[in-house]
Amino acid sequence: MRTDAVLTLAQWLSPAYPVGAFAYSHGLEAAVAVGWVLDGADLEDWLTEVLETGAGHNDALLLAAAYRAETPDALAEVDATARAFAASKERLAETDQQGAAFTATTHVIRGGDPTPRPYPVAVGAAAARAGLPLDLTQEMYLQAFLSNLVAAGQRLLPVGQTAGQAFLHRLTARIPAVAAATRSGDLETLSATAFLTDIAAMRHETQATRIFRT
Repeated sequence: MRTDAVLTLAQWLSPAYPVGAFAYSHGLEAAVAVGWVLDGADLEDWLTEVLETGAGHNDALLLAAAYRAETPDALAEVDATARAFAASKERLAETDQQGAAFTATTHVIRGGDPTPRPYPVAVGAAAARAGLPLDLTQEMYLQAFLSNLVAAGQRLLPVGQTAGQAFLHRLTARIPAVAAATRSGDLETLSATAFLTDIAAMRHETQATRIFRT
């Protein structure tokens, strides 16, 4: 049992860790507003795409790349790539703001590099410094990411808590495959085909009524 690693990651990725994840819907709010996501079934399909062919896939890869970066220059390359692959202004703000908050809190608690990084880059670099297993870090990061978006969906749609947890249970079963496919951290394999989720994030920038930052 990797008890210490599990407990450390559970703290880092808990809703109580002050990164403000609850404030971001990753474009879901816009998707609901225009009618692309109307109910629980749509929500589960949307989040499956985000996980397997969108930001979930790329975040897991960027996390692995940051974890494997052996020099400051290598980590800076991962940082720059993560920013370049943010598909919109709000997507960049989402990863930058959460990453900066994560880095600031973790630096106070554990020391280490205080440089703000995009969220998956910050988590990957911190996990490497702490000697945490990469596979576990990726999987728990993705589970926390999905959990936050399920919670966002529950605020936007008539989806109950039990139904939301059922969605999360099924989505969690897909996480190990995504983590394994991205574990090399090869930046050349970054890709995304969840285009509608990116368009939703762009539309949210001009949405008049909103409860989420993104």
